[in-house]
Amino acid sequence: MGASWTSLFVHLLVMLHANRSGATRTTGNYQMAVNHANEKVNLQEPKRIIMSGHPKDGQDDEDHHDGMKAMEHRTVDDTAKGTNVLQLHSMDVNKNGDDHVNAHPSSHMDPSLLVFFIMEDLKVGKTMPIYFPKRDPSSSPRMLPREEADAIAFSLKELANLLQRFSFSQGSPQAKAMEDTIRQCEIPPIVGETKFCATSLESMVDFTQDILGLDSQIKVLSTNHLTKSSTLLQNYTVLEAPQEISARKMVACHTMPYPYAVFYCHSQDSKNRVLRVLLAGENGDRVDAISVCHLDTSHWSRNHVSFRVLGIEPGTAPVCHFFPADNFVWIPSPTSN
Repeated sequence: MGASWTSLFVHLLVMLHANRSGATRTTGNYQMAVNHANEKVNLQEPKRIIMSGHPKDGQDDEDHHDGMKAMEHRTVDDTAKGTNVLQLHSMDVNKNGDDHVNAHPSSHMDPSLLVFFIMEDLKVGKTMPIYFPKRDPSSSPRMLPREEADAIAFSLKELANLLQRFSFSQGSPQAKAMEDTIRQCEIPPIVGETKFCATSLESMVDFTQDILGLDSQIKVLSTNHLTKSSTLLQNYTVLEAPQEISARKMVACHTMPYPYAVFYCHSQDSKNRVLRVLLAGENGDRVDAISVCHLDTSHWSRNHVSFRVLGIEPGTAPVCHFFPADNFVWIPSPTSN
């Protein structure tokens, strides 16, 4: 069995501490501890990262080239108009047919868009179709150390050289995915948003601490698949009243399609609600899902996919979405709030 996303993240954090002398950003050395499965790995004090959520492995065996197919059907204009970063990593079912999508009333829609909902949907007994990608961290693009990542250009101006470096031909699905990822990262943030594409764990932690506070203890939330299944899309029922996780600020980090791990991380000044939702799938799956509700969408593009999925207009209602297991929400721990 491969490593879970959380255990992999813990391993990376330990490696980060071991190699922190190579860090170059202004926050300097990392002093943190990891609390995982009741076991603390003390990496010094006082900064602390607490892991929450222990997602089980996905069932896919796709290599990073297959994962790069995420956006082969997209155009550049789609990205500029507010592409859903939640679906950028891999939107294809397993090419070997191991994963499947259950039939449901919304089967005419791109399945990966079925992560959005409105707050009124979070009622016990409510059933809705939800797409949860299953990706094995052991076969996903690896996260580079900062020194290695910083030595590689990450710019549209360098795209031709990057394609040559990673042996992708112009016009290939992988080339389009790389271009769209970089373009998404280079688009200016919307009003009230701070964004950053992290190409290393160090840069992700730096950005998060810049937003949440350099002296804050940080908690990382992720969706936890309580059962093993290859089903990507099915109807889920809300089993319990959602648990709201108090957070004065939050940073969301989403995986992006690229030859190595890239996370699109962003924070918004507007109010958000972080919710943990226990879901039951129609095939017996259980998911302890992390979701976020954005209460003010008035500055979002009218073309944002969430409005098309939900049939609403910007600023008229909160937009909520579930997080895949390999996406993360960073918040100050309760002792830092």
